[in-house]
Amino acid sequence: MVNATIDVIHRGGLECDLNYLIEGNTLGSHEEPNPDTEYAEIPVYNLVIDHPEATILWDTGNHEEALDGAWPEGLKQAFYPHDVREHTLEGDLADAGYSLDDIDVVFQSHLHLDHAGGLHHFDGTDVPVYVHEKELKFAYYSAKTDEGSGAYILNDFDYDLNWQVLHQDRETHFEDVEFIRFPGHTPGLTGTMIHLDDAGTVIFSGDEVYQAENYENETPLGATLLWSGRHWFRSLQTIRDLQRKHDAQVVFGHDPEQFAEIRAGWS
Repeated sequence: MVNATIDVIHRGGLECDLNYLIEGNTLGSHEEPNPDTEYAEIPVYNLVIDHPEATILWDTGNHEEALDGAWPEGLKQAFYPHDVREHTLEGDLADAGYSLDDIDVVFQSHLHLDHAGGLHHFDGTDVPVYVHEKELKFAYYSAKTDEGSGAYILNDFDYDLNWQVLHQDRETHFEDVEFIRFPGHTPGLTGTMIHLDDAGTVIFSGDEVYQAENYENETPLGATLLWSGRHWFRSLQTIRDLQRKHDAQVVFGHDPEQFAEIRAGWS
């Protein structure tokens, strides 16, 4: 167990059709062949892990100029970042008592547009940026070709960054902080398990699990945001096994109700 604190940094919200997050969330029937889709707001957040060995920024959120050219029109319409102009990385960190200069390490769960948009702040610095090898390769493959996932934007991550590439499925680089690959949403999506002195074990699933529905009922993510259903299901079972073994709290990627509960962080 490590004497660390975790602050939750609110980075705004995305407005989207929940069919992207929950497979078959809205389905037609004979009596109602064209039901209204469930259009909702989901939270975007980063973490600051104040660890004895380093101050770790976990993900970097949306690009501050997502509505002003950083995001292509199609992605804006699909995942509308309505309040992004009010949420800069620098300003949101300041609200939690941190500055960009306080960040010793960046960890990227993956490189989709709502998770890697703040990496430009670390361009040309020596701040280590941890990401999995399979994620880095898939992000460039997707952004540079017409294949892969359409949720990557090259200008989010194509910088002079001090990449620290993870190669194994489980790696520990800081005491009681383990980076664990959970492939499914993307090939290299990586979550984090932290054993805290006071709060016990917390597992940050990232976008392997968007919402409670995905975890509790094993409902997959929407198909357009699922790289591999087979890998996703296996990763879900891995998280369940870890939760049982460590009596852990599992934190989801974009669940509004849970976000309200964790907003105060772990201190």
